[in-house]
Amino acid sequence: MAQQTGHAGELLDLLRSGGPLSRIDVIDRTGLSRSTVNQRLATLERAGLIQEIGGAESNGGRPSTRFAFNAARAKVLAADIGAMGFTLAVCDLAGEPIEHASYDVEVWAGPETVLAMVQEGFDALAHPDEVWAVAIGVPGPVEFDAHRVVNPPIMTGWDGFDIAAAFEGRYRGPVVVENDVNARAVAEARRSGLRNLIALKLGTGIGAGLVFNGEIVRGEKGAAGDIGHTRSGHPDAEPRQCRCGNLDCLETYAAGWALVRQLTELGHEVHRTSDVAALVAQGDMDAVRLVRAAGRTIGEGVASLVSILNPRLIALSGQLAECGEVLMSGIRERVYQQTLPLATRDLQIVRSELGELAGVSGLTLIAIDTLLVPDSLDRILAAA
Repeated sequence: MAQQTGHAGELLDLLRSGGPLSRIDVIDRTGLSRSTVNQRLATLERAGLIQEIGGAESNGGRPSTRFAFNAARAKVLAADIGAMGFTLAVCDLAGEPIEHASYDVEVWAGPETVLAMVQEGFDALAHPDEVWAVAIGVPGPVEFDAHRVVNPPIMTGWDGFDIAAAFEGRYRGPVVVENDVNARAVAEARRSGLRNLIALKLGTGIGAGLVFNGEIVRGEKGAAGDIGHTRSGHPDAEPRQCRCGNLDCLETYAAGWALVRQLTELGHEVHRTSDVAALVAQGDMDAVRLVRAAGRTIGEGVASLVSILNPRLIALSGQLAECGEVLMSGIRERVYQQTLPLATRDLQIVRSELGELAGVSGLTLIAIDTLLVPDSLDRILAAA
């Protein structure tokens, strides 16, 4: 029996994760009195956050009423911003996308340009009165509590920019700013039910989102998981300059931008990571060779994370992950070569099944978790 607690939000959490439940179910799982359960159910139902549904199975008497979380009560807007464009979605309170759209823009066009496009897209998806929270994902380290990007390697002009302030005046709820790969890690964790995993985004850049013991690992300044800017284990005789200013980062050998550069030097007409994946799909020997080598380099970086953190799952997403086994075989090879059997015995390294909406789904879930904390939820209940 759970310990008796003091807030309707904990009952709401129970219905979000374990519902639908009857009153008796709630009493059994929380240890709360019948009168307290009735009062909190009534409060949540009045706010539209839960609703009655069909009765539970009966043993001969009248079926008891069950209560379920009402995910359709409000909407959340999410923007998953990448290096070369962004995906927008309006989602329900369960994190499920209702409608989405994608736009092309280079992130180094600057925050004013990119966020103005995001706002225009948001306006087409939902009216502000319907929106209870907004979530913005960006491809750089984020100081989560301050809503700011911190020293981002590729986001020229974004350092220290108050992203949340660009939306707070228009929407009544919280505005969450998160690293894009952290959001994917949350989506993977909620979908799989696993508490220890790494989400690896392989696109124009390379990053890792870490969920361990069921919580995002952000680090002190939001830089946790930035493996793309760790040093490669096999640098060339001539050092390679990274976009971050350092030499021989893992990205200089294995990121989409580096592969585009290498293939261009070999005479191929490529401009972005999707072009690299297309060449691999066509069986181009140069592309296959370079991507396979990139997989081994990425695997070396991931092997260190596996040895230190011991995840249960590594889920790959991003345009470079579209190269499939050509890339993944190299990653698996190096991870299993360079880590102890205990760390890899139950490890799965797979391509994510969440698709292009993984980022916006994860962002929405993070925003909802922020929205439904006691202080914020109290304001919703008071307004009901």
